[in-house]
Amino acid sequence: MHDVSPWTADRDSLLPCANRRNEGELLGCCGGPVAQPPVAGSAAHLECSSERYWGLFQRFSAVRSLHDPARGCAGGSLFPVITGELKRKVDAIWDAFWSGGIANPLEVMEQITYLLFIRRLDDLHTAAENRANRTGNPIEDPVFPEGDDDSGQPCADLRWSRFKDRDPGEIFAIVGERVFPFLRQLGGDGSTYSQHMRDARFTIPTPALLARVVDMLDDMPMEGRDTKGDVYEYMLGKIASAGQNGQFRTPRHVIRLMVEMSAPQPADDICDPACGTGGFLVASGEYLRREFPGLQHEQVARQHFHNTMFHGFDFDSTMLRIGSMNMLLHGVEQPDIRYRDSLSEGAAGEEGLYSLVLANPPFAGSLDYETTAHNLLRVVKTKKTELLFLALFLRLLKPGGRAAVIVPDGVLFGSSKAHKELRRMLVEEQKLDAVVKLPSGVFKPYAGVSTAILFFTKTESGGTDHVWFYEVTADGWSLDDKRTPLLDEDKLGCVSAETVSPEEHQKNNLPDVLARWADRDGSERERARTDASFCVPKDDIAAEGYDLSLNRYKEILYEEIEHRPPAEIIADIEQLEEEIRAGVEELKGMVG
Repeated sequence: MHDVSPWTADRDSLLPCANRRNEGELLGCCGGPVAQPPVAGSAAHLECSSERYWGLFQRFSAVRSLHDPARGCAGGSLFPVITGELKRKVDAIWDAFWSGGIANPLEVMEQITYLLFIRRLDDLHTAAENRANRTGNPIEDPVFPEGDDDSGQPCADLRWSRFKDRDPGEIFAIVGERVFPFLRQLGGDGSTYSQHMRDARFTIPTPALLARVVDMLDDMPMEGRDTKGDVYEYMLGKIASAGQNGQFRTPRHVIRLMVEMSAPQPADDICDPACGTGGFLVASGEYLRREFPGLQHEQVARQHFHNTMFHGFDFDSTMLRIGSMNMLLHGVEQPDIRYRDSLSEGAAGEEGLYSLVLANPPFAGSLDYETTAHNLLRVVKTKKTELLFLALFLRLLKPGGRAAVIVPDGVLFGSSKAHKELRRMLVEEQKLDAVVKLPSGVFKPYAGVSTAILFFTKTESGGTDHVWFYEVTADGWSLDDKRTPLLDEDKLGCVSAETVSPEEHQKNNLPDVLARWADRDGSERERARTDASFCVPKDDIAAEGYDLSLNRYKEILYEEIEHRPPAEIIADIEQLEEEIRAGVEELKGMVG
């Protein structure tokens, strides 16, 4: 099997398991085994021999794109690739909401998401009708019932294709008085998104605005998965343009860097316990589609991908709807996106379920002991959310599971007992793989806090040998509140390191991060601590009290500067003063 990522697997590690949550192992790139997810989604009853499963994984590998982490994101686009015409259409929709009286971008996004879902329901019903016409059978699982609703009006009026061309007043009445009540009681299309519609609110204020937006959305091409996903991502980018909503959105180039370095595998169970708009889950899905083109052609793997691979939690119902729709439009039909306060006592049941955690949790503030999950407090007695989330990640991971998570710098060097104990656990009891220091402006204009990415593997038996450090000083954008791109779009993000010149590297370090990460067990071990990246032995970290701040280990070379002797400098000053005095005397003579 061709090793194309930091992760490796052997034949015995890919045996099927009866209990997908607790049995089976994969060998993780970070050292220890990674717990094996299911061989058959929800169909545990399917018979699947080890030979068949190993053959499945080999076929994935044989048809993979030739991706090398050292070369960056091969064969995939880093940013939403939509044409100027599509951008203008999206911008026009946004402007219409703004001029129509809705200025909150999160509310705009929520209303657009509702309308896209209504349009999607009609597309699904149309597809079911077409199948029925071809086969001569009745429509299976129709989205819209036949006949009339409780008001005595045809249920067919609820369909996008039926109401979109009506007068604005009629559209407004149908959508507000009939479609939204229908959505709230919808078992629907079977998607996760439909489960989050119970408290759907229709807040578009006027018939004219609704009719205008319906026309513009109807004109938006939403056929292909790539187009749908890119359009929605572009819309989500507009949430980030409003400061009050920036906390919901991690910069996409940072997400993709973490996904590339984590290298998700077809057998992974992936979790983001603070998922927001679902950015980490979407990026993981796109990575898997790109790296394993055969993934959608195998029933077992496809079933796992669409039903049991992706898990996201949030306690904001708007974010749940937006995140679910984001996954839906990126081609994942049944992600496990659900309401959950991940740190609360009510969420204490899940443990050892996931093989990959990717997250940028909220790390401001503190919680009361009474409301915090007791099993987290047993790991670390603290009220600080950033430490509680680290304890949560360790609890959620299977043995051998790995994590890539963003933490504030204080986690790396905090002096409290809880800070020190968590760092000791990561180094001594688990396997800490890397600390990637991010520039302090990466989350501007929302926050100027300094952050880092921690990469670790849950082993419960140690395994830390060396920890790889990298200091990112430039991510491709200015580090002020404007966050202006410093390079052309094809030079931003995790592009191939071979295509980036030394001058461009000074503005975007991310390609270099990937290239060096791929070699962290090779020549990176020999790098001096004066370089951008270097490895530190575990014993050195333990000797420093498990301080993980990069500056603790980085060495700075000071260039020796030779200064002239003081007496020589004083002599020069005296000579200058004499010349000035002589010049003044000459001026006096000239003016009489």
